[in-house]
This record gives sequence, C-alpha cells and structure tokens, in this order.
Amino acid sequence: MIENALPDDPTPKPVRTTPLDDWHRRLGARMVAFAGYAMPVQYDFTGDLAARCRGGIVAEHLHCRAQAALFDVSHMGQAMLSGTNVAAALERLVPGDIIGLKPDRQRYSLLTNEAGGILDDLMIAHLGNDRFFIVVNASRKEDDFTHLAAGLPAGVTLAPLEDRALLALQGPAAISVLARLAPQVAALPFMGVAAIDIAGVACLVSRSGYTGEDGCEISLPADRAEALADALLAQPEVAPAGLGARDSLRLEAGLCLYGNDIDELTSPVEAGLTWVIGRRRREAWDFPGAAVIRDQLDNTFPRLRVGIRPEGRAPARALTDIVAGDGTAAGVVTSGGFSPTLNAPIAMGYVRRDLATPGTPVFVVVRGKPLPATVAALPFVPHRYVR
Repeated sequence: MIENALPDDPTPKPVRTTPLDDWHRRLGARMVAFAGYAMPVQYDFTGDLAARCRGGIVAEHLHCRAQAALFDVSHMGQAMLSGTNVAAALERLVPGDIIGLKPDRQRYSLLTNEAGGILDDLMIAHLGNDRFFIVVNASRKEDDFTHLAAGLPAGVTLAPLEDRALLALQGPAAISVLARLAPQVAALPFMGVAAIDIAGVACLVSRSGYTGEDGCEISLPADRAEALADALLAQPEVAPAGLGARDSLRLEAGLCLYGNDIDELTSPVEAGLTWVIGRRRREAWDFPGAAVIRDQLDNTFPRLRVGIRPEGRAPARALTDIVAGDGTAAGVVTSGGFSPTLNAPIAMGYVRRDLATPGTPVFVVVRGKPLPATVAALPFVPHRYVR
C-alpha cells in the first residue's frame, strides 16, 4: 500500500521498471516498490520545477487540482483484443454493455467471478473494426490476462502490449496544455478515445483519468515515453506527481483502489458499482456472478461502501475498525488519509447497511482509541470531468 511505503528506503530488488525510470530519478523522485515495480511516490523539485510546485505529496496533489500533473502509470497492463465478435466475447466476462459501446468510446467495467466477486476493474475502449483496447491494474495484470485468454472463444486474440508506456495528464489545465501540442485533443469528449500525434509521437489518447479532474491518459511506444514526458513537462502548467498524490486524489474523488476497496470477496452491489451493469445486461443476467449480484439487488446485502469523515486531525488508515454508537462492530476502513483539498482526514470503508446513511455517527478506532466520525456521501470532492 502506498501509505505504508518507506520513501527513504532503497528500492528492493528484483523489481521491474517502467520506461520512465531514469527520467524519474533525474527529477529527484523518491522511488518505492509498488505492484512489483519501482515507482515514484513523490518528487523533490529543483530549479524551475521548484517554482511551480514546492515538492511533496500535498504540493503535488494541490498542483493537480489547480493546474496539471503528469503521472507515470506505465506499470498498468495494456492489451489489445481483436478477431470476430470481440464485444460479444468480452460480455461473457464483464457486466458492462460492450456490444453497445460505440467506436472511439471507452467504458469502465469489472471482471467478476462466479461468486459475484470483483477480480479487477478495468477500462475497455472500442477502436473500431472489432478491435478493443483494455487497461487493467498492475497488481492483477498477469492474472487478468490469463483469465481473459481462458474465457475468450476461438477467433478472438488477446495481445498484451509490453512495449507501451502509459502517461496520465490530469488537472484543469491538462486539455489546454495538450491542445498546444495536438489541437484535436480539445475535441475529445469525456471517455472518448482517438489515435493522435502529440509532439510527433503516435499516441492512443483517452479523455479519462483517476483523479476526479479533467485530463487524458496517453498510451504510446515505450521508447518515446521520455520524449513526450519532457515535452509535456516543458509546459509551464505541468509538474510531475507520484503515487502519493495519485492515491490522495482518487480517495477525495471516492474512487476504488483494487486490493483495498474492492477484491474477489466484494460484490459490485456492496462496492456501490452496480451502475457499471448496463440496462441490457440486467435483462440477460448472463455474466459471471450474475445470479449472486441479482439476488443481492432483489433482496439484501450486508454492507455498503461509504465515505467516512473522522473528527479532529487524526486520519483513519486502511484496516481501521469502525464501531457503532452502541459499541458493536460496524465495519472497517479500506482507504484513508488526509485530504489536502479539504484540509481534513477522510476515509472510505464498508459499514453495515443500517449505518450506511450519510450523516450517521460512528467511531473509528485509531491506536486503540475510538474517535468520533460521520458517514459521508461520496465523492468528498466533486468530480470535474468534462461533460
């Protein structure tokens, strides 16, 4: 977990690196092991960068909210699916409406198991001509690709893209920055996807991200990653940001981190993610775990993912117990930390259904002491995606 990493420790070996590893180190990044990769948790800025962003997780977080932050997410898994009737093949494995996904559009979805649990969350983009591009979580990509390949019919091929990098430029200035280098980016709608040359580099660009801000994710050849990162960093609004800011930004936005907030023992119903199940899919109920998920929707389920606002200044980290006012067990925190935007601690977790209404008082047990907190609606900070 990011919050338990020790930034000053040497990076454990063996560990994989992204195409931007040398670039991070030149910029003074504090590297940690995350999902099997050496990744920047934050940067110690010098020179011109120091004037833009004073350094540290809080500064990088606030810079993303105010201008534009550049994240390296090349550790995530990228793959191409092609063949015949690929959309129908994918629908055997995910609850989303993939057949109805138009070309040049992408959709957030889930891989589910027969017990209704979440194997991973992923992005699925329709590139046209029965070609689909997917992005999965770094910690799950080998398992995901094996699972997908085993579930796809003859005639559909899954090809992992090991020679690609992935950058995320996020923040209110992100699109104007990219439009200087590639004007057609400005016309991309939210969750739109297009092949676009940026500063002479052939990229696959989606208007999406995981910070709650407007921005783009950019897939490109690994050997061009440094050149494009330098071109973006040359723009006065842009500063690099690491895993620490990415984690605090997605927590403020109420977005799940796989392995913390969702896993194989969590259903989309409990996680508050039933919106991914398309209307047509709710008529067929023909995806893995559909019977369990439908039963939960029709009847009941024991817990629900909610926001938590602890009182005071002490953050409630992951695995912190949540108790009800009468002292009975209420649930557990799955992600927690300090919100730079709100200047207050925030957390997400699962509580009993009877305690899930926003405004319900609870306690979080921090260092053995119950501290007052309140169940809160998600997100903590409103999304600013373009609509």
